[in-house]
Amino acid sequence: MVHVRARASIVGALVVCTLLGACTSTSSPEPSPTRSGPTAAGDGILRIGTLFPSTGTIAFIGPAQAAGVALAVADLNAAGGVNGVPVEVLARDSADAAGSTLEASFAELVAGGADVVIGPSTSVLSERIIPRAAAARIPVISPAATFPALGSAQDAGLFFRTVASYDQQGLALGSVLAEDGPKKVAFLYIDDELGRSLAATIAEGVQRNGGELVLGRAVDAAATDLTPVVAELAAAAADLVVIGSNYSSIDSTKGLISAAISAGFSGATLWLTTQNTGDFSQAFPNGTLAGVRGIIDGVEPDATFVARLQTVDPALTTFRYSTEAYDATILAALAAIVAGDDSGLSIAARLVDVSRGGIKCTSISECLTALKTLSDIDYDGVSGPVNFTPDGDVSPAKYGIYSYDGENRFVFERAVVAG
Repeated sequence: MVHVRARASIVGALVVCTLLGACTSTSSPEPSPTRSGPTAAGDGILRIGTLFPSTGTIAFIGPAQAAGVALAVADLNAAGGVNGVPVEVLARDSADAAGSTLEASFAELVAGGADVVIGPSTSVLSERIIPRAAAARIPVISPAATFPALGSAQDAGLFFRTVASYDQQGLALGSVLAEDGPKKVAFLYIDDELGRSLAATIAEGVQRNGGELVLGRAVDAAATDLTPVVAELAAAAADLVVIGSNYSSIDSTKGLISAAISAGFSGATLWLTTQNTGDFSQAFPNGTLAGVRGIIDGVEPDATFVARLQTVDPALTTFRYSTEAYDATILAALAAIVAGDDSGLSIAARLVDVSRGGIKCTSISECLTALKTLSDIDYDGVSGPVNFTPDGDVSPAKYGIYSYDGENRFVFERAVVAG
């Protein structure tokens, strides 16, 4: 596949360079150990650019990710920096997809000497930044972009993500839905790229666990008369129904929920998915969704990590994708350390290596200790194992399971892993 060959070409180009060894000795705190690698192409300072929204319609999702990066950089610098030099952060606003703030901000990061970019926070923005990142030879690691197509983008081996692809939730759901025995499952979904990708993995996940997909019903996003859907649901004799829709189709989501309820599904027999599990307190009368379940991609941070985030940003009240942003930052730094170089191409060439296959380490201090005697590490971070595939996707896929309260708000129950 072109995408995979592009990744290989980066590594190949670096391997033919003259190798050199480097070491640094300073007073406490002990600096990061360096390892033999390609001839240095960076300037010796790891500059991490960020592209999170601070303005626009999705600004609410930016602060937690920004705090995750800031905390990771603080931890890195407390441990001696990268290759003996403090890490710097260049923060810029990605805004939303309505304007060209993203492109202007990325240009500023390039001009400022960013070696790697953490962000953006959406798949649409990630699609827009990939060709620019490839042209600038700067790796981009998104903590939040989930569109399946990003895994096969023509990115010159420079796009990675620390959150699972949208379609992988189907495998997680297949396991969760069968926990108290195989089920007959109905899946209602908006007929678009996301819906179709999830339809395939829902079927696979249910069948893997001994269940049966008794109805897979695509619905046009513009449909207003869902009477046929209600009839098909009633006739399918399913044990439960799963709804696949997205944030941009809120009216469709509400319509599908109402259709499922009309067909007799409520409470734990009705499931929402990662792009529609949200706050419906203003959309339905109290109690409508009580007991309904949902799944959300990513890791719900524990109390200890939340407290650490709030030392960086005391105003934080939501924490989604903070762990993924933290781990993206640590992985980029570890890649630069193992490469002995902070350039974008050196980082990209080592990201897969530091994420899997070596001696496990779960913090920057553990990893630095391991690197004193070893060159092959496997960072498992605050979000758990983060194993990059050659396509830049992450495995295993991590999710939270949520249930709705009497006010139609979702509440975290537990974490699940697929893959």
